Amino acid sequence: MFYNLKMIRYEKPEKLDSDVGLKIHTDKNFSTIIHQNHINGLEINTKDDEWVLFDPPPSSIIFIAADGFQVWSNDRIRPCRHRVTLTENVVRYTFGVFSVKKGVIHVPNELVDEDHPLLYKPLNHVEFLMAQRHTGETEYAAKAYCAI
Repeated sequence: MFYNLKMIRYEKPEKLDSDVGLKIHTDKNFSTIIHQNHINGLEINTKDDEWVLFDPPPSSIIFIAADGFQVWSNDRIRPCRHRVTLTENVVRYTFGVFSVKKGVIHVPNELVDEDHPLLYKPLNHVEFLMAQRHTGETEYAAKAYCAI
């Protein structure tokens, strides 16, 4: 694995009728760890298709499974759909640690059986990330890219 630490700055969108800081998506990496400042905005989409505001206590983090984790787990762990909304005219900061698998992601043999057939071809994670830069897909891109 290798890791990318980013500091992200969100400002109120210039469109007055919009509160979208970052549109609905799943992360394309393997996993993400996020810490946000006191300005909330991260919203998580539940299995019931409801949006829940992540309102953490100070010094908290959130772990987000991403598309690479979905492939590795053979769909047992799904990537987290999320977005960022901004309702106040203030700057929001987050720190994110984004992990990427060096080389190829394989589904472990232990996660394949009669009830859970193999769902993915091996995924070269870096090649997948490079390809995603040109597709514009925002959600569940690994499934479209390497599903059997």
